[in-house]
Amino acid sequence: MNRKQLDPEGSPGAAFGRHLRTSRDERGWTQDELGSRMGYSGTHISAVETGRRPPTLHFATSADKALGTGDQFARRARAARTSALLEGFPEYVAIEGTAEEIRLYEIGIIPGLLQTTEYARVLADSAVRRGAITPEQADARVAFLEARQAALTRALPPVVIVVMDESCIRRLVGGSGVMERQLQKLVEFAALPTTVLQVAPFNIGERRPFDLPVNLLTLPDRSVAAYAESQAQGHLDRESASVLPMLTAYHQLQAEALSQADSVAMIEEVRKGTP
Repeated sequence: MNRKQLDPEGSPGAAFGRHLRTSRDERGWTQDELGSRMGYSGTHISAVETGRRPPTLHFATSADKALGTGDQFARRARAARTSALLEGFPEYVAIEGTAEEIRLYEIGIIPGLLQTTEYARVLADSAVRRGAITPEQADARVAFLEARQAALTRALPPVVIVVMDESCIRRLVGGSGVMERQLQKLVEFAALPTTVLQVAPFNIGERRPFDLPVNLLTLPDRSVAAYAESQAQGHLDRESASVLPMLTAYHQLQAEALSQADSVAMIEEVRKGTP
């Protein structure tokens, strides 16, 4: 039997289709059997699994009910339907969930993987007020982030190494209460056994090797992929010739940044200074 190979890197919709097929296979159901439980035809199930048909929210909710997956597919459907994500980012997220090591550098805002839902909602709502996205896209953006974070809570989680510019913890987002809870989450993140958290202080000056946020992934085959973005677009790069120098620069950044203990102390100092 010929089976179309699914490419989860193609889009959030493709990732939805692969997850649906995997969940169905785990239960030993055919497409017709799943369709019967959901109120859809087996042909419809096939079209969604192979990316020929986008999942509607009703379809995703029916899948959650039939498969007993809570709101997992509903969240993925909202993510798949959003058009508020930068070009290249959905492709990056598709492989981020398989990475063995994740290295992040961020300027100005807390990295997405470490954001509280409350903090993420403030940023999304701000984009709505500026007219950059619609309220529906804001909802999808937050749901996409939640699905992205959930994908990392697997049995063998990746090592996550984060370096944040000092501006990330000092920039007030959403008021003192939102920031206090966000900074507390950073402290809790640093205490996990598979994480490293460092702050790159302002005083490293010109020794900071990056002027834009950077994401680096070490994949199961030990290859390294990089993702970087500007205000207008993102770019996923898997070419060793350009990615490995970025990895070297990241190591140099870590050497200039505060130790994890000193970073947590700075975060606590900022947090306690928040009324």
